[in-house]
Amino acid sequence: MMGIPQPAFYIFKCQQSAPPGMPKPSCVSQNNPESQQLFQHLSQQLMMKGIIATVQPIQTSCLNRCQQGPVILVEPGHTMYVNLTKEKIDRIIDEHIIGGNVVNEYVIDDSVWGEPIPPASMIR
Repeated sequence: MMGIPQPAFYIFKCQQSAPPGMPKPSCVSQNNPESQQLFQHLSQQLMMKGIIATVQPIQTSCLNRCQQGPVILVEPGHTMYVNLTKEKIDRIIDEHIIGGNVVNEYVIDDSVWGEPIPPASMIR
C-alpha cells in the first residue's frame, strides 16, 4: 500500500510581519504587497508543477535574518535564500528543487550566515 511520500525538501518561508511604524524590517511587509503573496506563490508553483507531494512548504515565524528578507530556508542543505521575489522563487524551484543546483546569487552571504554551531558545543 502506497502512502504519502516523505518530502524530499522542506521549504520554510518566514511569515513574520512587523506592525506598521516598526523600524525593524520584516519578511512580510505592509509596504511591500508582493512580500504578502510569496508563500501563496511558492505553494501554487509547487502545485502547478505537480511536485507538492514531495516538497513541503512551511510557514514559519522569524528566521532571524530580517535585514535580508523576505527569506526562505531549504532543507536538506541548510540553504537560505534572501531578498525574495516571485521570479526568484520560480528560479529556485526550477534550478534547486527540481534541477538539484543551488542558485548561488540568491543565497545569504556567509558573513551573516556562516556554518551552523553544533548544540553540544554550546552546553555549559
